[in-house]
Amino acid sequence: MNAELDDKKFMEMALDLAERARGATSPNPLVGAVVVKNGRVVGRGYHAAAGKPHAEAGAIADAGKQSQGATLYVTLEPCNHFGRTPPCTHSILAAGIRRVVFAMADPNPDVTGGGAAYLREKGVEVTAGVHAVRAAQQNDWFVKYIQTKQPFVTAKCAATLDGRIAAKSGDARWVSGEASRAFVHRLRHSMDAIMVGRQTVERDNPSLTARLPDGGGKDPVRIILDTSLGISMEARVVRQASAAQTWIVCSAGADADRISQFESAGVRVLTAATRNGWIDLAPLMRQLGREGITSLLLEGGSKLMGSAFRAGIVDKVIFFYAPKISGGDDGFPICAGPGALQMRDCIGVTDIKVLRFGDDIMVQGYIARPDPVTGSEPGQS
Repeated sequence: MNAELDDKKFMEMALDLAERARGATSPNPLVGAVVVKNGRVVGRGYHAAAGKPHAEAGAIADAGKQSQGATLYVTLEPCNHFGRTPPCTHSILAAGIRRVVFAMADPNPDVTGGGAAYLREKGVEVTAGVHAVRAAQQNDWFVKYIQTKQPFVTAKCAATLDGRIAAKSGDARWVSGEASRAFVHRLRHSMDAIMVGRQTVERDNPSLTARLPDGGGKDPVRIILDTSLGISMEARVVRQASAAQTWIVCSAGADADRISQFESAGVRVLTAATRNGWIDLAPLMRQLGREGITSLLLEGGSKLMGSAFRAGIVDKVIFFYAPKISGGDDGFPICAGPGALQMRDCIGVTDIKVLRFGDDIMVQGYIARPDPVTGSEPGQS
């Protein structure tokens, strides 16, 4: 029992190490590792960025000669293939590691299980599945992208207690409090891209950047859905000074001169399929996946949010509720457009977490997907 508790304790350390690189590793996963000998951590490492050493290599280098006969804890199954770096399994064997404990199997269907099998063949004791759920949620975006080549989509909003993201006038400054907004900037920092609709740009004129307290932060690609390219050339997202690009998604029928104007301003214009006069979101996700977008944050407005849920592209929700009541039905709701006809038709959300930021309440969860074998929702029998 003590050994099991130790495995969980050391894996938690590895998971915490992995978290340090959030926002820096895409398209690679977050991975942390510790080397333990005689019950003591002697080496630590994490994957800092794509192209840099893997977590296992960093932890082994940190441990040095103490790796001989030690146990390696790593949040993801060690790789057994050549990429930008050599296979981690080779480094493990060369270091004399006697036991490897990992949290989750590699989700890549082409290589899953290969690292564990290779190490076992070479006489290394392997234990899998320690804190597997936490590890999978830490890399939820990577799991989806590596298996589907489509971005993991998180829908985020800030609303009043009665579900309004803006007042009747369109005013939304500020629905949520300062602590919630600070969390959102960290969330943006962790994403490849952020998406809003044209009306949000016209109403709020947002920057859509990641502004962290220390002045740092990685801006996501800013993606604006604008079927007819009607937004102003003076909008902040067009003129934004940022290392990240602004992309505008329009229909194939958009005016060629307008496209040239935006491209001259440094904006990338993508044409996409439409349905009923709106950008068709399902094929757009496949298109963004081909562009290398692994994670996408939806920030509204109401029409985009409703369309995204109806299109089935949302994987995760992060909803902030502020201690305010609009008091009417004439503001902007979280979702616009047709909803469920019956309560049983509502979209289910599972793995719920509730956190508090100042006086705001954040509800986070994953969209419930039917089991591919039984067809039942999670938790049903």
